[in-house]
Amino acid sequence: MQYVEGYENLVELVEADDQEGLKAALNAMPSADVAEYIDEHFEVYNTLTLLDLMEAEQQAEVFGYLRPAHQQEVASHMEISVLAKLFVDMSSDERADVYSLLDVKLQDALMRRLARSEREDLLRLSSYEEGTIGAVMTSDYATIPVGANVELALKKLRQSAPEKESIYQAYVIDGKHKLMGVVSLRQLLTAAPSEMIDDLMTRDVVTVSPDMPQSEAARIISRYDLIAIPAVTEDNLLVGMVTFDDAMDVVEEEDTETMHKSASVGSLDMSLTEAGPITLYKKRINWLVLLVFVNIFSGAAIAYYEDTIMAYASLLFFLPLLIASGGNSGSQTATLVIRAIATGDIGRGDGVKLFAKEILVSGLLGLSMSAAVMAVAYFRAPDIMLVVGISMFAIVMIGSLTGLLLPFLLKLVGWDPATASTPLVTTIADAVGVMVYFITATIVLGLAIG
Repeated sequence: MQYVEGYENLVELVEADDQEGLKAALNAMPSADVAEYIDEHFEVYNTLTLLDLMEAEQQAEVFGYLRPAHQQEVASHMEISVLAKLFVDMSSDERADVYSLLDVKLQDALMRRLARSEREDLLRLSSYEEGTIGAVMTSDYATIPVGANVELALKKLRQSAPEKESIYQAYVIDGKHKLMGVVSLRQLLTAAPSEMIDDLMTRDVVTVSPDMPQSEAARIISRYDLIAIPAVTEDNLLVGMVTFDDAMDVVEEEDTETMHKSASVGSLDMSLTEAGPITLYKKRINWLVLLVFVNIFSGAAIAYYEDTIMAYASLLFFLPLLIASGGNSGSQTATLVIRAIATGDIGRGDGVKLFAKEILVSGLLGLSMSAAVMAVAYFRAPDIMLVVGISMFAIVMIGSLTGLLLPFLLKLVGWDPATASTPLVTTIADAVGVMVYFITATIVLGLAIG
């Protein structure tokens, strides 16, 4: 993290109770950096002290950047009048997020301190289910009445700009708050004052529903290179807006969740530093225990082919190498497929094409790795060179196809494809690889089974 030079040590300023120095330091630092520094270095009491030294706008911004657990703790120690003032200054979406963290008693006390319009807006935004667009959208969007001219539109934007999250795009609405179109600030600034908004606005507006998944908003914003996207009801009533920065936050959360699943870790609702040992244990133990039992099949296969191993002890030298290759190739394929599904790169009709392509790719990989391991076997154990070569080819093929098919199978039964994680694919490939290796050895070397 990069802090402003000369103001790195806020801790010393707090300990010295140097309020003038603290004010200067806080004013010189971006709000996001201040919040990160507070999260890393200060408990509730000192956080409240620092917030009291800030102007209202900066106070709201810094509080909005704090970690949710820190927000919850600080809010519970604030005087209700101070918290209510802070809520008024916060953006509507951040306000709703913090409100959902508070206990019921504090929520009720806070509601009594807010104006009616703020209460209704807060209740509406906080009522949307977590994970939906409604949970991340803001009501701080700029609107222009249909039928206005450019001069009136600019006047309205100047008046409302301090309260809005973005004015780069303004939404044109009718008397019932229906979305009629969108007009950019650039269009307004370059148009004649007398020109009508109806002639300037874009009527074919890309919109989302507040009940759609958050990831859909991020995908659409990225696809169409939008600054923001309006959220409308089935009747085309404008209810909110999702901004580019909020969409990027959603992408980060989605990517983090996918990475956790790819490592067979349950979804964390907090940062790693905030999560306690028991929470981390619960998030990790289920899959680990399940994979232990799956690995029993590998042990059983080795025990079943004990006679084969005794006849050719050199087979054990290549066992870790072979089964690791199957797991690695399967994990590579699964990662590519899961990411392609998440980004929408794979359509319904692409399955057969992908399967055929993967057979070709995995075949080439298998041949290359087979040649490499046979070269090693030539010097280490030439009598089983053909066994390890055939096994490597088959194991890489099977591992790769497992990594390809497993995400699709999980999606078919309604599971998140990311559940086809590296440990799961590797474990399956290991069990199958052991079987393939010893069956190949038994057949090629002409040994009795079992």
